[in-house]
Amino acid sequence: MPAKPEAADDVAAPPKSKKMLLIVVLALVVLGLAAGAGWMVLSKKRASADDEEAVSEPVREAPRGPPTYLPLENMVVNLADAGGEKVAQVGVTLELADSKAPEKVKAYLPAIRNGILLLVSQRTAEELLQREGKEKLAANILTDASRHVGSEAPQGKAADAGAGENPIRGVLFSSFIVQ
Repeated sequence: MPAKPEAADDVAAPPKSKKMLLIVVLALVVLGLAAGAGWMVLSKKRASADDEEAVSEPVREAPRGPPTYLPLENMVVNLADAGGEKVAQVGVTLELADSKAPEKVKAYLPAIRNGILLLVSQRTAEELLQREGKEKLAANILTDASRHVGSEAPQGKAADAGAGENPIRGVLFSSFIVQ
């Protein structure tokens, strides 16, 4: 008679192991799906953070020391709106690399101011009222001012320090009125 109870245990054991195997497989699938969803969420956050950094810093270079600021006089410019009735009053301050840079930049101020006036006069009031329009204008002013000072574009991190280095790091607006 002892043979019968052992046979009953053998029959009962296989369904239990299949249930356990099914539970383990399901747990692994759920764990894999959770890991995949977490990875997707984190990668989207990183991508949006990279996009925000790219938008928030379009007109500045990496700092190489304490900056020096050179404010320019406010400028009043007619805008490119139909009818020519819209004007902008713009105050620009140049962020320079060091305390020696103002002497170099001051020699080019008439050309820099002229470039700023030309760039602003090409914009419409609608463009300048948007943050993106102001950021694009600041980037264009930086490129134009850098061209006048002797550099085609702002120097990157890999640029060699030397005489050809761009002394203008960024463009800041001290006032911006559109009427």
